[in-house]
Amino acid sequence: MLINLSIKNYALIDSLNVTFTSGFTTITGETGAGKSILLGGLSLVLGKRADMSSLKDKANRCIIEAVFDIKNYNLESFFEKYDLEYDPNTIIRREIHPGGKSRAFVNDSPLTLDILTKLGKRLIDIHSQHQTLQLTEHDYQLKMLDAFADNTKLLDSYTRKLHTYKTSVRELDELTEFQKNANKEYDYNTFLLDELDAVFLEDGLQENLEETYQQLNNVELILENLSKGNYLLNDENRGIISMLSELKQVSAQLSATGNKFEDLRERIDSVFIEIKDIAEEMQTLQESVEPDPAKLEEISNRLKVLYDLQRKHDVSSVSELLEVKENIAAKVGATQNLEEEIETKRNLLLKLKKDLDEDANLLTSKRADAIPEIKEKLEISLHSLGLPNATFKIEIIPTEDYKSNGRDTLSFLFSANKGSDYNTLKKVASGGELSRIMLVIKSILARYEQLPTLMFDEIDSGVSGEISNRMGDIMHDMSKYMQVFSITHLPQIASKGDHHFKVFKTDKDHSTLTQVRELLADERVFELAEMLGGKNLSDSALAHARELLN
Repeated sequence: MLINLSIKNYALIDSLNVTFTSGFTTITGETGAGKSILLGGLSLVLGKRADMSSLKDKANRCIIEAVFDIKNYNLESFFEKYDLEYDPNTIIRREIHPGGKSRAFVNDSPLTLDILTKLGKRLIDIHSQHQTLQLTEHDYQLKMLDAFADNTKLLDSYTRKLHTYKTSVRELDELTEFQKNANKEYDYNTFLLDELDAVFLEDGLQENLEETYQQLNNVELILENLSKGNYLLNDENRGIISMLSELKQVSAQLSATGNKFEDLRERIDSVFIEIKDIAEEMQTLQESVEPDPAKLEEISNRLKVLYDLQRKHDVSSVSELLEVKENIAAKVGATQNLEEEIETKRNLLLKLKKDLDEDANLLTSKRADAIPEIKEKLEISLHSLGLPNATFKIEIIPTEDYKSNGRDTLSFLFSANKGSDYNTLKKVASGGELSRIMLVIKSILARYEQLPTLMFDEIDSGVSGEISNRMGDIMHDMSKYMQVFSITHLPQIASKGDHHFKVFKTDKDHSTLTQVRELLADERVFELAEMLGGKNLSDSALAHARELLN
């Protein structure tokens, strides 16, 4: 509910502050007084784009601020979604700076114009000629029928299931496409995997093969040096062991002469033992080493395969080849399991489709059940608004396509006169008829869903006095369920308001200003009388005005 509207430096408005309450509020004023300016200012805080022409004084900024009571609007999740500070009394402020820059705030939190527009639609529904054209659109008509059929929760359920279904369809398509490409690569990947399996990869393989290769490839040099080593160790005349034996005897004789030589003897004994052990090991190695051309060729071939694989996969070690093998094995395994995964996804889709069809069918059924009653309500209400022969032909046509609001196409046909063919509203309904149809629809919906504040902008254009009287009654009845505004030229509607505001112009310091104020009871009489008979107020006009108010 709109509680307060403050406008500064906008069009013909210097400074304006108006407080509103619940119920039905009518706004009147002479043509050109600035009713459209007031509505334009309100539209800015609801997200309408602005420009420099909005500024009355081009040197100063324009500030428009509106206060809304939103405690019954269930907007907490909206504020949380867009990271805005929630307050039951929400303040929206719009600033337009002289340079053309525009800024918007909700409870002092800055926000984009796009988010402000989304919020604005949840706060005030401005019924203008543009919105009347919405009535001719299929989705709006279906939305109206769903509100009447109380399909809100069912639509939420359908929407969630549709999202899950579409996601699963996309995932299945991706899996199927992946399978096509994977099958093409499967044989090649299997070949690569067999090729890597054939070399029995393990950590340290390359190092062991290279070491063995070096030994086999240098066997003559190794044998030559082992033989020379054995000769140096074991020669009877100048071998190390022979000379160490003599040195050992010398150290034994020295130690016999005193303890100070004992340590020296022990060290020489230790060296002798170590050299003897080395000699035995070199002898064993010499006996074990022998040329093996066949094994050398085998090792050479294995290393060549290993090096070729590393070049092929652009790596430089066995550990990296093992990673390549693991990745290829994963691809082969994934391809082998794809068919099973695709089959599982298909079965899931069948279940999701079944659940989705249940909601879609129930939507179709509830819509069809609601049509006779809403058709009757529309026709009865329009008969009282000067369309005595208005009739509708409304049909639900189920389709196979899953749309955002079900699987139905709505045929919403209208005939205003007896004998006339039924056709779409866009083709057969006049502007005045569309306005009355929209008013009736809004009045019906007001009882079935939480509508925001409604503002009717000269919905009564071209309407006679008696019909306008009935339109005023409808708007007043709607105000029992929500806050309703009507900008009107007709006294019959203006008199129905619980509150009556007048928009007027004044001249001040060589400039014209638009102002707004709420009329007192006596002032309403004079305003209505002037609307009935002009500036020269007659007794009959005043009496008629009092009669309208009573």
